[in-house]
Amino acid sequence: MTAKRLDGKQLAARLAVELAADVEEFTTATKVVPTLAAVLVGEDPASQVYVRHKERACKKAAMASRLDRLAKETTESELLTRVDQLNQDPQVHGILVQLPLPGQIDETRILDAIVPAKDVDAFHPENVGLLSQGRPRFLPCTPHGVQQILHHYDINISGKHVVVVGRSEIVGKPLSLMLVQRDSSMGPERANATVTICHSRTNDLASLTRQADVVVAAIGKPRFITAGMIRPGATVIDVGINRTDAGLVGDVDFEAVQEVAGAITPVPGGVGPLTIAMLMRNTLIAARLQSG
Repeated sequence: MTAKRLDGKQLAARLAVELAADVEEFTTATKVVPTLAAVLVGEDPASQVYVRHKERACKKAAMASRLDRLAKETTESELLTRVDQLNQDPQVHGILVQLPLPGQIDETRILDAIVPAKDVDAFHPENVGLLSQGRPRFLPCTPHGVQQILHHYDINISGKHVVVVGRSEIVGKPLSLMLVQRDSSMGPERANATVTICHSRTNDLASLTRQADVVVAAIGKPRFITAGMIRPGATVIDVGINRTDAGLVGDVDFEAVQEVAGAITPVPGGVGPLTIAMLMRNTLIAARLQSG
């Protein structure tokens, strides 16, 4: 039996309509337009596409967006100066520095320089700390998108075994922190999981993924998760986006795994659109916090 397709694109469109209504209500009440400032250093094609998607999402939500395009030769000092200017700008509520950055720039130092109240990606150590304690200021965008899919399709993970393949600071670690909490913004059914984090040095990875009720693939390797690694009927969430000669593919061998899994996200059209939707939501939250 072919797995149920978990359509993130459709869900993101619905959430965008809800967000636009919330933004209109906020703007009417405060006369403040939530504003997201993005900084793009260099000309990485994938980053340029992603930034365009964010600009369009802002427009649909009646939010304002700014884009600073800086040359790939920009120094770390120059970028820090620009980030500080955005930190001090009361018209800017959210700041996003598009990754990856050129090699001469320390990404960690740049991300740490964004004031936590404007850190709508939730990368700052203060925001990570709040997340770990179960009292987040912002939920990290991609992990929150995963939770939204679980919620929308009524996939209960309370007491279930979730295996997260990947330990990145952007997806694997924060998602694990969110799923193991006692509660979530969508109720305890989207939390309270028993979480196993796997990575490149995990011994006998397949034996662990085959135990999982839910497998989240976020390892950055095309079609890495195969049908033999999935327990029949399990839910598979594919966070990966890999550019190959065949086009965009995920970290999951979709065609094969969908014949084993009970539910699965496609790539593209799965988690990706929800990452941007959650970024827009965080920008509105930031504007509310800064408006008192």
